[in-house]
Amino acid sequence: MSEQTKHPLRGILAGVAGGLVASWVMNQFITGPGKQITKAVLSPEELQQQQQHSDEPDATMKVADAVAATVTGGQHLTYEQEQTGGPIVHYAFGALAGGVYGGLAEYSELTRSGFGTTFGSALFTIADLLAVPALHLSPPVDQQPKAALATPFTAHIVYGVTTELVRRIVRNLL
Repeated sequence: MSEQTKHPLRGILAGVAGGLVASWVMNQFITGPGKQITKAVLSPEELQQQQQHSDEPDATMKVADAVAATVTGGQHLTYEQEQTGGPIVHYAFGALAGGVYGGLAEYSELTRSGFGTTFGSALFTIADLLAVPALHLSPPVDQQPKAALATPFTAHIVYGVTTELVRRIVRNLL
């Protein structure tokens, strides 16, 4: 990208579009091939333990509940409402992360390195390994089976590549 064509707002918009599409693709990956990865890497005991906790709210559902409680002065969401709010949080975070990526991609080749895989890896590390456990939205990483991280890590690589692909397409149109 030449110096004259750099435009942060266009980069942000292209990144938001990429992040939204990538969030959807990431969900499709997790519910499809990601399930097969999980079954392949977890022991039968770990898989059974994970299935026992599948009805518990995930991090996005917990965030949706916290936002609702803050906005309403303490009114918490029902489990069904959390199931609606969780994806909203997921897509909002995906769009935000994509927008930051798109803005940075206008100025940094390092940001775009690996066709989005570096971004996906960094996002996994910052969000899933550091922020989510630090905010008590999931157990600490050292209390989770290491193999259980294979699907989320791969899903973030899928997210990063998809974000970059869509970002490039949209950016060329702007």
